[in-house]
Amino acid sequence: MGGKLADAVEQPPTVFAAVGGQGFFDALVDRFYDAVEADELLRPMYPPDMGPSRHRLAGFLAQYWGGPADYSAERGHPRLRMRHMPFAIGQAERDTWMRHMLASLEAAELPDGSKLPADIASAMFSHFDNAATHLINKPS
Repeated sequence: MGGKLADAVEQPPTVFAAVGGQGFFDALVDRFYDAVEADELLRPMYPPDMGPSRHRLAGFLAQYWGGPADYSAERGHPRLRMRHMPFAIGQAERDTWMRHMLASLEAAELPDGSKLPADIASAMFSHFDNAATHLINKPS
């Protein structure tokens, strides 16, 4: 037989591969941050230059969904809750964040112009919903 067993077993594609790679996540994050830039509730939580924030979120999402581990190489473990503790995040902030992210997700297209497959959109929505709720650190 000659070759490694792992070479002979075909692995299913990652979400990262299924959506066309980093460009998908860059576009998703750009749509999201374009909305955040105009949002009176969320905008004050971000620095004047949102470029680094865009880069970090796109990198994190790409890595989370099966892309290269560039985020971890640059930033270490995500530690999302710890990194967001300096900001007062209540239900209103969580819901506003989700509204913008859901709109960005609903507008997402694959490189061929087709819509995001329902199973991938559902998995991403669940991830965003859980993560946003987990970051609430201010009582209602």
